[in-house]
Amino acid sequence: MAKETTTKEEVTLNGKELSGVVVSDKMDKTVVVEVQRYFKHPKYQKFIKEQKRYKAHDEENVYKTGDKVAIQETKPLSKGKHFVVSRTTNSDNK
Repeated sequence: MAKETTTKEEVTLNGKELSGVVVSDKMDKTVVVEVQRYFKHPKYQKFIKEQKRYKAHDEENVYKTGDKVAIQETKPLSKGKHFVVSRTTNSDNK
């Protein structure tokens, strides 16, 4: 079980890990990460690209728009925030 400590409390990380791009960093201690998914439709066999946006906790306000990050699911931190930025992914694949 992976754990990440913050200044106020200890957050337990267990659940999905997704990677995406930061699309907004305007909120305090929160970034919006857009995750793209590429899958084959079960009936029509067509490949579909789908995007979804997640709010993620960024304690030190380190991540800026355009950064590639990995987010980890955690307990609900607020009404719409259920993820924590766990690390920066390799940005060599641009």
